[in-house]
Amino acid sequence: MTRWPLWPLRLGTPGCSGQTEACTIAPRLAVLFMDIHPSAIVSPRAEIAAGVHVGPYVVIEEEVVIGEGCRIASHAVVKRYTTMGRRNTVYENAVLGGCPQDVKFRNEVSRLVIGDDNLIREFATLHRASGEGEETRVGSRNFLMIGVHVAHNCRVGDDNVFANGAALAGHIVVEDHAFLSNDVGCHQFVRIGRYAMVGGKSK
Repeated sequence: MTRWPLWPLRLGTPGCSGQTEACTIAPRLAVLFMDIHPSAIVSPRAEIAAGVHVGPYVVIEEEVVIGEGCRIASHAVVKRYTTMGRRNTVYENAVLGGCPQDVKFRNEVSRLVIGDDNLIREFATLHRASGEGEETRVGSRNFLMIGVHVAHNCRVGDDNVFANGAALAGHIVVEDHAFLSNDVGCHQFVRIGRYAMVGGKSK
């Protein structure tokens, strides 16, 4: 598999796109080797650990933290106030950390926090929380398939599988090892327990 060159990115020098503003690294990560495509746009206020792969036309906004070994495929967007752990894989056109779809939201500071070893497929959307200082949380080793939606203030545990088109409304808790089949729709404030199996197109 072809890999792009590894560029050492240093503060105060042009980044991989030739523009310091578009592709440099936060001060405490002044010199790191990463695999960042020249067309990607990475905020100078993003914190990106070693060994991260960023594909073509990816956008990573300010105040994002991305852990070691993550892979972000082309056209994915990681929005402000998103924190990702290690070894997550984000596929094409996924959007992480978008503003919540909540009429009460007033652009307050809130977060999306993602654990380790998650697989987030194409066109998935994971929103940050509604409410000052609140968080949407996704644990570790989850498999979120194409078109999955995790809304504001949800709490998703570990080792869950959400099939294509499964959608969580706001404030839902999904514990561990649950399986949501394709096109499942979950109403807000629902709790889905450990090892639950929800059949396709259930509401």
